[in-house]
Formats: sequence, C-alpha cells, structure tokens
Amino acid sequence: MYILLVATAFNSLTQRLHAELRDHGHTVAVELALHGESLAGAVRRHQPQLVVAPILKTAIPREVWSAHTCLVVHPGPVGDRGPSSLDWAIQGDAGQWGVTVLQANAEMDAGDVWASVACPMPPVAKSDLYRGELSDAAVTAVMLAVERFATGTYSPRAQTVEGGVGTGRARPYLDQSVRRIDWASESTETIVRKLRAADSQPGVLDELLGDEWYLHGGHPEGELCGRPGELLATRTGAVCRATTDGAVWIPELRVRRRPGQPPTFKLPAVTALAGRLPSLPESPAPSRLHTHRRTWTDIGYREERSVGFLSFSFSGGAMSTTQCRRLLAAYREACSRPTSVLVLGGSRVFSNGIHLNVIEAAEDPGAESWANINAIDDLVEAVLTTTDRLVVAAVGGYAAAGGVMLALAADEVWCRSGTVLNPHYRLMGLYGSEYWTYTLPRRVGPAAAECLMRQALPVSGRAGQRLGLIDRLVECAPQDFTAEVGRLAGHLASLPAVQSRIAAKKAERDQQEALKPLVAFREGELAQMRRTFADPAAPYHMLRRAFVRKEKPLRTPQHLAHPVCGARVTDQLRSEARVTESDPEIRPQHRMPVIKKAEGEMPTFMSYLPEGAP
Repeated sequence: MYILLVATAFNSLTQRLHAELRDHGHTVAVELALHGESLAGAVRRHQPQLVVAPILKTAIPREVWSAHTCLVVHPGPVGDRGPSSLDWAIQGDAGQWGVTVLQANAEMDAGDVWASVACPMPPVAKSDLYRGELSDAAVTAVMLAVERFATGTYSPRAQTVEGGVGTGRARPYLDQSVRRIDWASESTETIVRKLRAADSQPGVLDELLGDEWYLHGGHPEGELCGRPGELLATRTGAVCRATTDGAVWIPELRVRRRPGQPPTFKLPAVTALAGRLPSLPESPAPSRLHTHRRTWTDIGYREERSVGFLSFSFSGGAMSTTQCRRLLAAYREACSRPTSVLVLGGSRVFSNGIHLNVIEAAEDPGAESWANINAIDDLVEAVLTTTDRLVVAAVGGYAAAGGVMLALAADEVWCRSGTVLNPHYRLMGLYGSEYWTYTLPRRVGPAAAECLMRQALPVSGRAGQRLGLIDRLVECAPQDFTAEVGRLAGHLASLPAVQSRIAAKKAERDQQEALKPLVAFREGELAQMRRTFADPAAPYHMLRRAFVRKEKPLRTPQHLAHPVCGARVTDQLRSEARVTESDPEIRPQHRMPVIKKAEGEMPTFMSYLPEGAP
C-alpha cells in the first residue's frame, strides 16, 4: 500500500513509523506541514491510498480528509482530546494511558476510532515515555488500523468516553500558569512531575537569578536540602534546587526569548548560568558502593559477578566534549575491574553523537566542534581497542550519527525491539567520524554502508538486525530493558567460550592493525571534518544553527518526500549496492552530498534529528 505520512516534524515517532511501515512491505513517503505550503496540494501530488498523521499540530484541511482516509495518531485513550494530552497525564500522575488512531474530520480529535492501544505510564520523563511506552502503543495501533483499512470491510466506531478517572475527556492546552512551580509550598514529588511533563518541550517557566528561564528535566534528590527555591549545589553541569521536603536536580535551562531576539535553546544548566551562578559546591556523584542513594547522576557503574554495567543518560542523547571525556574516564575505570563482559549503555537513552547546542553556544563553534569530535573519537577508540573482555553496547532508545558508531565499536550490539537507528551524518552537512569508515563497512559491507549514508533514512531494529548492524534484538517493554540486558549479559559471561572469544578478539585486532591501523581511519575522517569546521561558509554551520534554534525547512526534504519502496530494507540496499558498484559515476569515496540552494535558502535536504517529544 502507498502510505503518506503527514507530520509537523520528522520526529522520533514519525521516523519509527516510516521504518516499520517499510518493514511491513508498504511504500512510504513523508510531507511536512510547513509554513504556508499547501498540504492539500502535496497530497494531490502523491495520490496515496492512505494518509497517516503521527504528529500534527494543525488541522488536516477538509479537501484532504474528505477525499482520502486520514488516520490521526492521538496520544491519549479513546475520548481524550486536546493538544497537551500526554503532558496532562504525566502531571496528573496517570498510571495508565493509551494511544488512539482516529479518522480526521471537521472536529479535532473527534473522528471515528480505527484502533486504540493502552500503555503503562511509569514515572519517567515525557521524552522517555514518548520514545518508549507511547511509541510502542502507537506503532501497534497504527499497524492494526492499517491492516483494518486494507481489508476494505472494517467500519471504525464512533468515539465514546472510556477508561477511569482522568482519561477520556477534553483538555485545554497546558499553559505555563498550570505548569508554574510554587517552590515555597510544593513537594519534591509534585515538582518532579511538573518538570517531567515538560522536560523536552516547552519546559517550565521560572524565575532564577534575576531572569526568566525554562527548566528542562527534573530528578529527585534525597539528601541535600535547604530553603525552598535556593540553589544548593552543582553536579556535572546540572544545578540542585531545594524544595519543601528535599531538592531536585535540573540538568538543562533555556533563557526566555526576548522580543526581537533569535530563538533560544537548551543548555546544561551551569553553562546557561555562566557569569551569574554563585559559588556552589560540586556535589560528587554516588560511587558504585552507594547506589542506594535517592539522587541523580548521568553516569553510573555497577557489577554483577563477572559483568560490569557502565550506564549513561545524557539529556536528548547529545554528548558534549566534557561528557565524552567523563564517560571515557568512567570507561577506563570500568576496564580496570576484574570482569569478562562490560555492558555499555542499557538505559532508555543512548546517544545521538556530538552536542550541537553546546557547540552553538561556544565562543568559537568551529573549535568546539573539533574538540567534541575528537573527544567522542577517543571514547570510540577506547571501546575498539578493548581486548581483555567482551564489550556489549545496549541500545535501549533511539541512536543517531556518532551514537550509532559508538555502539558499533562494541563486540555485540543489543537493541530493544522499538529502537530506531539513524546511521548517517549528511543531513547535518558532515562527513562524520567516530571510526565509521571502519566499523560500518565491517558490519554491513562497503556498498551497503555507502547506501545507508546516502539514503539518510531511519532503520528499524528488525531491519538493523537483518543488515548486521544489530546482533541481538531484545523483545521487552522499555521499563524492562535494563533488567533483561542484565540477565542476558550474565548468561553471556557464563558461557565456556567467552575466554576463547576474548583471545580471538585480540588476535583479530592485532591482525587488523597490521593491515591498516585505526589511526589511519581516524586521520582520514578528521581531515574531512577539519575542513568543514574551519570553513565558516560550510553548510554544517548553517544547518547546526537551524537545528539548534528549531527553524523549519522551507519545504519537505527531497529524501523524505520521495516514496520509498516497501521491499525489505536489506533487499533495497543490496539492489542499490549492485548499482553503486557497477556505476563509477555514482560510486564516490564516501563523498559529501551536493547541496543546491538559492541564496539565503536552507539546503533542501535539511531535516531534524528526533528530540523525542511532541
């Protein structure tokens, strides 16, 4: 079936549906609802058999829904309506929620229901829920709705209010008057819920050190305390603020935009408050011997028998120079422990590569880009050269660009079944580094690696396993991933063949180093990156600014608007690889894309990596 995805942004859910619909044999294209562009005209051009809207902040025009069946994905149970459904559910501490696929009509969220799937609501941030439990429910509901539509005999049912208290009702936009925190009276639990309900967007507007800031993310602290509202300490870029019964850690801040000023963007709290922050103690993260503490840290380590678990969870998956260096130090310390298996990752967030927001805020973005790419290269090199144990990358959430390459440096890559990978760089105008010219062809072959880079399309977990990007697909709910990885890693460490695998790994590394040393791959990649970072006119700098400030492209990127055949991804890549190998005119040596643009216009291929939240 030819399915057109209509979306406000090519966000995490849109990407996952794009990938999984292709896996199911459908032909898929995307049209973004942008500026004054006529959505009706775009649909007429495509003439799809079905329209699906994974995330849409504007109404579908009558001329579209009256001519085509249009399925809207609503992040709420049947009967729920309004633009802030998930936010209200988190802030109201709903234990159970759902996703409804309904047919677009003249009234927002009021159409007939094609499918509805319930999902749990564990106490985590909105972006984690959106990429996890809600995404799983949405994909299940959409696939069921598509299957029902394909029969040609299913009749969707009219909406009725279902569920218990707090579900199935119309809700207004959740504005800042309701989100606002009363530090003098509200408990840590209440404040954390408000912060979690706005962690990615829009943030919670608050006053701090003489200015207005949006607070992003929130984690409870069980030991530090002080006068409610007072700043108590810092930790790895976050600030700790006192509540009536404890404190909360706030990782990121965004200053409120002033009239006439460019859009602002999130930064690590300490970076955002530079020059204003009073002298505060740096509260050390708990050691692995004190993991029972009720607190927050972005890097953690624990051991179970002969398995070490090095977890990390950086906001949005971005990794700054400082974060890469801290993770490298933790990795080296973990490698000093007497374990035979080391698991890297295992939490809900893995990595999307370098930290574009921190780079944009730097005095010299080109220099900071160079420092950041070298810092993440150092981390990847440490993983690649670990020869005294097996390293497993446990990818529980979406991964992109350098984050995918970090995972590929491990001996085995385990991904949760709902994971989406974006193993490419070109949409940010970059050649890429992190030893991808070694690790990606090693896993999928040179021609398929070239195709993945050129296509710049998301890859589902199942397709990734067929391609060889992923070694194990872990079928479990998001909240069960850490425990399931622990069980599987324990089993791996207990196998008699582990020591022989470790010995073979070292021999293979020595052999590869003799053929072509790792430094040669790194130098080749960084030569390309150095030219890009040093050139102020390079598209990367314009694309980075647009990404960070969330500027919309002028039109749907061509690689998204072009229909992608629903053949299995592996079959597509093999077909393209044969063409690439046989035609020297389209077999560049990992070349950068040609960027055609009118003066003052964004490159037409521009798209945005997932933030995770609507």
